[in-house]
Amino acid sequence: MSLEQFISKAVSPWLKEDGPDSDIVLSSRIRLARNFDQIPFPIIADKSELEKVLDFFGQEYQHQSFKAYEDLELVQMRDLKPIEKRVLVEKHLISPHLAESNGESAALISKSEQVSLMINEEDHIRIQLYLPGFQLERALQQAFEFDDWLEEKINYAFDEQRGYLTSCPTNVGTGMRASVMMHIPALALTQQINRMIPAISQLGLVARGIYGEGSEALGNIFQISNQITLGKSEWDIVEDLQSVVQQLIERERKARQSLMDQTGLQLEDRIFRSYGILEHSRIIESKEAAKCLSDVRLGIDLGYLKNISNTILNELTILTQPGFLQQYAKKTLSPDERDELRASLIRERLDLEK
Repeated sequence: MSLEQFISKAVSPWLKEDGPDSDIVLSSRIRLARNFDQIPFPIIADKSELEKVLDFFGQEYQHQSFKAYEDLELVQMRDLKPIEKRVLVEKHLISPHLAESNGESAALISKSEQVSLMINEEDHIRIQLYLPGFQLERALQQAFEFDDWLEEKINYAFDEQRGYLTSCPTNVGTGMRASVMMHIPALALTQQINRMIPAISQLGLVARGIYGEGSEALGNIFQISNQITLGKSEWDIVEDLQSVVQQLIERERKARQSLMDQTGLQLEDRIFRSYGILEHSRIIESKEAAKCLSDVRLGIDLGYLKNISNTILNELTILTQPGFLQQYAKKTLSPDERDELRASLIRERLDLEK
C-alpha cells in the first residue's frame, strides 16, 4: 500500500462492509494512547528523541503485518503536502493535530486503513482501530490484541496506581477513547438531540462533530465518546458508552417511525427534493451537500429511495471535503471552484447508481 492509494480513494475498504445497526451507527473506534518508558513525552522531547521513536517504527514495523492488519505503511508528515495531510484527516487516518506537524511525526497505516498509529502526536503512540457499525466490544478486543503485539517490543510508561501515563492528564489511566460515529437525522429533525447532548455530558460522555473536538456536526453525524479514562476499566467504559448509544439508536428509530407516521408526505418530499438537488446542482456548498446527503441516506434507510448503495453517505461525505476535492483536481482550488467540483462529483457518483 502506498500514500497514493491512501489518498486517492474516498472510502476506506473496511467502511464498505456492513456492521450491526449500520443504518444508524456508521463506525466504532477505539483509540489507545501510549508512551515509551525511557523517552520524554513529545511535548517536551527534543528532535533527536522524537527521531529515535520515528526510526524505531520505521525499522520494526514498516511493511509488517499483524493478523488482518496487513502491510503497515509508515507515512511521515514532513514528506506530505498540506492537501495530502488534509485528505488523511478527512479519512480519519490522522488527527488535525498531527497534520499540523512538519517534523518528527508520522502515521503507520494498515492496507485496509482499519488500523492507524499516530506517532509523535501528543503522545508517542496513538493506536486507532475502526470497525463498521456498532461493534465497540469487538473493536476493544482487537485493539488490545494489537496493543499487546506492539508491547512485545516496547516498554510502555505505566504506573501501578495511575495506569498508562500520557501527556494530557485527561488520558491518564486506560489511555482510551472509545467512540461511535452516528447518523441521527430524525433526532435532529424533531429537535430531540438538543435535549440529549446535555444529558450525555452529565453521564461522562461527549457528543462532537465528525472530526472530533471543535468540529461541527455536519450532515447530522455525531461522534459520541467517553471523557473519563481514570478510575474505570476499559470494559466498564465501553459498557457505559454502549448503554447510551443503544438508547440513542432506539430513540432514533422511534423518531424515524414517528416522522413517517405523522409527516410521511412532507418527509418523502424533503428526501426527494434533497436527492434532486444533489442530482442536478452545478454548484453546491459543503453544508448544503452534507444536509442533502443526510436526507438521502435517511431516504435509503427508510425505503423511499431504492437501488442506491447505503454506503453513499460515507463515500460522499469524504469525497466532497475540501482536501479530497483538491487532491482529486491535483491543484489548489478557490471556494467557488470547490463548490463547482463538489457538485460535479456528486452527480457523477449518483449516475453510477442508475
